[in-house]
Amino acid sequence: MLNLFMQAAPAKSGGFGDPLLLIMVSIFLIFYFLVIRPQNKRLKDHKAKLSAVVRGDQVITSGGLVGKVIKVTDEFLTVDLGNNMKVKVVKSMLSDVVDKTVAANDSGKDKKK
Repeated sequence: MLNLFMQAAPAKSGGFGDPLLLIMVSIFLIFYFLVIRPQNKRLKDHKAKLSAVVRGDQVITSGGLVGKVIKVTDEFLTVDLGNNMKVKVVKSMLSDVVDKTVAANDSGKDKKK
């Protein structure tokens, strides 16, 4: 008897009109615009800020140390914390650049002669 009812019932199509699919897509879009997109923008801005660090900038590390950058390499910074205490910091572990200074003339060439 159950077999007769199942044969008589029309098959449900899982097309675009399916309300569950519509709800899932709308939840994903809301999640994308409220969470994923702003986080990616913040990450991109932070990477740009880290790549622009030059000698003389005052930085904050992720550990909370505040100091002045005295040497910059590709992956590491040497930071002066005061009282002639120097630490080597991984560039990706910087939290913020507090005081941005004008880039120093590291090339050794004078601009004016």
